[in-house]
Amino acid sequence: MQLIDLQAQYRRIKDEVDAGIHRVLDHGKYVMGPEVETLEQRLADYAGVEHCVALASGTDALLVAMMALDIGPGDEVITTPFTFIATGEMIGLLGATPVFVDIDADTYNLDAELIEEKINERTKAIVPVSLFGQMADMARINDIGERHAIPVIEDAAQSFGATFSGMRSCGASGIAATSFFPAKPLGCYGDGGAAFTHDGALAEKMRQLRNHGQTAPYHHPMLGINGRLDTMQAAVLLAKLDVFDDEVARREQVAARYHEALADYVKTPYVDPRCTSVYAQYTIQVDDRDQVRAALNEAGIPSAVYYPVPLNRQPALYSDVPIPKSEHAAERVLSIPMHPYLSESDQDQVIEALKKAITN
Repeated sequence: MQLIDLQAQYRRIKDEVDAGIHRVLDHGKYVMGPEVETLEQRLADYAGVEHCVALASGTDALLVAMMALDIGPGDEVITTPFTFIATGEMIGLLGATPVFVDIDADTYNLDAELIEEKINERTKAIVPVSLFGQMADMARINDIGERHAIPVIEDAAQSFGATFSGMRSCGASGIAATSFFPAKPLGCYGDGGAAFTHDGALAEKMRQLRNHGQTAPYHHPMLGINGRLDTMQAAVLLAKLDVFDDEVARREQVAARYHEALADYVKTPYVDPRCTSVYAQYTIQVDDRDQVRAALNEAGIPSAVYYPVPLNRQPALYSDVPIPKSEHAAERVLSIPMHPYLSESDQDQVIEALKKAITN
């Protein structure tokens, strides 16, 4: 059994993926080929925004989004410590300071009620992370951003396809960034990402930044990066988009069976009534994680921990700010197999192994 079964997905869409790859091989435009522009339009339409800028990774998408807002030395960016390193890493690489706000204990997302006390004249952006496939409280966060004239960047690396009050992830804030790393609900066969916005000027700046700050051939009015998405990855994503909604529905079905079977044994994921989740991970909480993981491994069930160390406890980003909810979650969270092609028999195997591990 696999935590995420990409081979099963490939078997379903093999003809479409192979045809898309061969179209790229035939026309030979491997960087910024026509599939990239087609993908950008489809992604923008899906998210409900005017502009999508395809990028080489989700990390590059975060970086370019912050560069487009001129975030740099002396600035502060409010974000969550309970996320992958890239969120804080990009803030730090630009010379800015990540200001960590603790999470909501149920959703694992940035606690919107704690944001305003961290705002000062140096605050340049708010970066909520839509963790495990569920969006943060974007209504409250956007309201705070608007009242203080601070842009909100949704880190949607795990939530493309999710909704908040009818708004799709990547379309619910002034700017957003997502990842197409292979393990994501919508993933390519390598690294990939995208940034989203309604603002045409911001989109154009991000397009320039992803291509070395270039506005015309060999004319560079700003410093940028090499952040272009390979055409081959765009072709793969176009094939996957055709089945994406069905895969999200299948993820929800797996989650529903897990919820029903496991709610009396572990803390199962909580989904805000205003939200839908794409279940990038199915993350539970357990008391003795090492023991539970060992028992699952013995039964042939893979598991993972996202994330064992909050960002402000990482040496590169260390801060002594109190984050009790993040630290509590980091000690207890455990992700079990979740993907659209997980059979009911495999689900039952996971459920029974987990029950046995908890009760023994």
